Amino acid sequence: MEVRKYTWKEFPEFTEEIEGVRVIPTSGDERSVHYMHDVEYAEVNGVKLHLQILIPASRNDGFVPFGEKQNFSRPCFVFVQGSGWMKQYVYANLVNLSRLAQRGYVCAIVEYRHSGIAYFPAQACDALNAVRYLRKTHAAWGIDPDRIILAGDSSGGHTAVWGGLLHNDDTEQNLFPGISAEVCGIVNYYGSVSVMEPDSNPQTVNHCLPDSPEGRVMGGKNLLENDMELAKVLSAECHIDENTKIAPMLIFHGTKDRTVNCTGSVILYNRLKETGHDVTMYLIQGADHGGPEFWTEEVLDIVEGFMKKCFE
Repeated sequence: MEVRKYTWKEFPEFTEEIEGVRVIPTSGDERSVHYMHDVEYAEVNGVKLHLQILIPASRNDGFVPFGEKQNFSRPCFVFVQGSGWMKQYVYANLVNLSRLAQRGYVCAIVEYRHSGIAYFPAQACDALNAVRYLRKTHAAWGIDPDRIILAGDSSGGHTAVWGGLLHNDDTEQNLFPGISAEVCGIVNYYGSVSVMEPDSNPQTVNHCLPDSPEGRVMGGKNLLENDMELAKVLSAECHIDENTKIAPMLIFHGTKDRTVNCTGSVILYNRLKETGHDVTMYLIQGADHGGPEFWTEEVLDIVEGFMKKCFE
């Protein structure tokens, strides 16, 4: 065998039979997940924002690490990690999302400006700019720019829902002029989508007060004042009517969520239904605020089925 740079097809395969050694056959479609760590997607007012990108790849795909262009084009699941709108631990669902990536979806976890440095709707604006960045650079990650889903959990669920409501492509909030942030669907995992009810956050003793998570993201304001006008600004259902443009939505919420009462998701679900929008909701029996119940094979099947429907 001469020493030279071979392509995979050119390289001669070892075919010698060795006693006691079994050969495991492969098809080339076996899939692994490549993790691209802390990819900077924007800098806003001196704050650098990053994505954690998980890329499914197989031998037949020919994944190129750090390449400018991949040989495949897969759907993308953009996930906003929840944090009560405070500083995120963006790696919390990295392993869980890798299971979705293993099914053939590029997954990107969004870092947003937290409430200590930026107020609502900055978080949703950041998520939309992350979508634009991924759409602009889609070839490098093997993303189909026409098949993108926006998702999130807890405050990230709220952010994903608001990402579907804002439609700010033609404003200065768009850091990538000419690139759309519109998505095919929204997946909301136990999102803190409404703060209108007294028990919206059962364990938050300072609910809607200036030092509460929801108060901080609204600029350290008391949301209970002035007929709860600021609470209405933050609550998604108060901005939805028959003329609202929003992508199909899938909602999951645990029936024993002590942090964000599942009634908030029910309020959003009912509002979307009564105004004629495409929405599906699942209650996860006994589940608290997140946990393994949201990452079962059954739930992943539901998410994948929803995405395929959105891409039709």
